[in-house]
Amino acid sequence: MELALAARLPGADVLPARLHEAMRYSVLGGGKRIRPALVFATAHAVGLTEEDVEAAACAIELVHVYSLVHDDLPAMDDDDLRRGRPTCHKAYDEATAVLVGDALQTLAFQVLARDPALPAAAAIRLRLVELLAEASGTFGMAGGQAIDLAAQGRKLDLVQVEEMHARKTGALIRVSVMMAAACVPALDPRWQHALAGFVNPIGLAFQIQDDLLDVLGDATTLGKATGADSERSKPTHPSVIGIEASQDRVRLLHQQAFDALAPLGPRADLLRSLADWLLARRY
Repeated sequence: MELALAARLPGADVLPARLHEAMRYSVLGGGKRIRPALVFATAHAVGLTEEDVEAAACAIELVHVYSLVHDDLPAMDDDDLRRGRPTCHKAYDEATAVLVGDALQTLAFQVLARDPALPAAAAIRLRLVELLAEASGTFGMAGGQAIDLAAQGRKLDLVQVEEMHARKTGALIRVSVMMAAACVPALDPRWQHALAGFVNPIGLAFQIQDDLLDVLGDATTLGKATGADSERSKPTHPSVIGIEASQDRVRLLHQQAFDALAPLGPRADLLRSLADWLLARRY
């Protein structure tokens, strides 16, 4: 995945060199690559190769990294550390970080439009663009971040917290699966339904686990500061329903995701393994 991302980023010696260097710093600085892993596991489940969906995985990861760069800015979460290194605006400056996010977002859609590795059919490429745009916009990630910022210091109920998470984090998790599925013309509707039934609970479980790690995790292992949600008075699952109930919720969602994959049989084993890791992860 690192080689695939590096190949699609402008070289650090290409003008404007500082911007391109900062883009590569942000994208190639490590990370769990969960969204690409979901793309590849879904591809395996529906009979595609990793090469068939590599460009789509890169596009999703570029959007994800752009969101992290912007989230870390002083106007948002004001974080100094990301993936064990200074955040983009600390390593460079705030203006450069804004431009990095802008450039990564537009590069993602350029990849979907032009990358030769994707299916040539215009209808498939248009659908991929549509899916990623929807997941990134006001009904997805950007909208979830807006709700998150507006909610700081306020009390939200569980339904409101889960709506926020479904947009802020769940949308890109969901689209990682659905974009891979969209690369298969006339996919069996039962499989499409099974994949949607899997990824919705997994997206929420992933965010709840993040909330728990912010309370229970180790900053050295996580590569970022812990306790930030509490300091900013952010509504999270642990703050709304408690730690134990949040852990129970993760287990329930995990089981729902597993149950949804039944129609796919053993071809979905990679997705099941990934779900197991998401449940047990400590970083």
